[in-house]
Amino acid sequence: MTRTNYTFTSESVSEGHPDKVCDRISDAVLDAFLGEEPEARVAAETFATTNRVVIGGEVGLSDQDKLHDYMGKIEDIARACIKDIGYEQDKFHHETVEVTNLLHEQSAHIAQGVNASGEKDEGAGDQGIMFGFATNETDALMPAPIQFSHAILRRLAEVRKNGTEPVLGPDAKSQLSVVYENGKPVGVSSLVLSTQHLDESLTSADIRAIVEPYIRETLPEGWLTEATQWHVNPTGKFVIGGPDGDAGLTGRKIIVDTYGGAAPHGGGAFSGKDPTKVDRSAAYAARYLAKNVVAAGMAEKCTIQLSYAIGVSKPLSIYAETHGTGEVDPAAIERAIDQVMDLTPRGIRSHLGLNKPIYQRTAAYGHFGREPEADGGFSWERLDLADALKKAV
Repeated sequence: MTRTNYTFTSESVSEGHPDKVCDRISDAVLDAFLGEEPEARVAAETFATTNRVVIGGEVGLSDQDKLHDYMGKIEDIARACIKDIGYEQDKFHHETVEVTNLLHEQSAHIAQGVNASGEKDEGAGDQGIMFGFATNETDALMPAPIQFSHAILRRLAEVRKNGTEPVLGPDAKSQLSVVYENGKPVGVSSLVLSTQHLDESLTSADIRAIVEPYIRETLPEGWLTEATQWHVNPTGKFVIGGPDGDAGLTGRKIIVDTYGGAAPHGGGAFSGKDPTKVDRSAAYAARYLAKNVVAAGMAEKCTIQLSYAIGVSKPLSIYAETHGTGEVDPAAIERAIDQVMDLTPRGIRSHLGLNKPIYQRTAAYGHFGREPEADGGFSWERLDLADALKKAV
């Protein structure tokens, strides 16, 4: 039996979190190559620590001369990301940090499995399982704990960057424990907010006074009550932030990037990977499908799983689960999905328009639950497949 009364917790991290600095740089590298060539191959990983950023992995362009030219731009790309995030600390500054570029050409053995040739269709870039999820508990069809944890940090980043709250630093984490009654979110039992600050004299109480108005305006009315427990900068001072305080690595925040633990995860990270990598593109497709199933009224909650084999174009399996909320048999949803969307790697990229430099913006505050954008960003959040799904069941 599905539980209806419970408390569920999710966390988010800001764009200045060490791991997110690395995700941002990796996705900026990806965008740069896709801007040059839509079929570019990129698998970029970034490591960051005190005064140092290291970028490695594989890249590929059809024109080797252009590939060599772009290798010389990697350092500037990394510095621009660090500057935009806002790091000007003595031991992590966009002007003085040491950037090491260890990117190299894509493995020919991987390429031969992925590339189309002769009568062979383009194959998946790796084996693996990918999950998508949607629930009608928020307007964005996302789980409330992760959606509002993101929203708090995005709001604090806005007031930090526009100069309203210049004392706030780039590094921050939020966490919400959301109370559910009859399966719907109704309030927050506890809230954790840790944010870097640039004035060493500020106490935890001072920081709460700064951030509380923005938190209250972000959360739904009535969710914060006298019973809500607040933990703002619970360890005290938080002045040393970002990679100077803790090392960062691309792909280490996969639960923050997706559903905050409210749904399964296949284990593959997103940032720095071009859309031939089904870790990324098929996870986007699965979210797109789950969201449209819920938008079509087939279920209040839906999980979609896809699976792939390296070098094989079609998914090995399609699985749908509606968690006891379905108006349609999950097997019928699976058949409908197979009819309305080409789930080969190229089919996904074509349907969602993924061969564009749209990835840097996904690197913080979640890959899902965002508004689709005019230039194709967050295309997997569109609701344009709902009617086709309804007709297919």
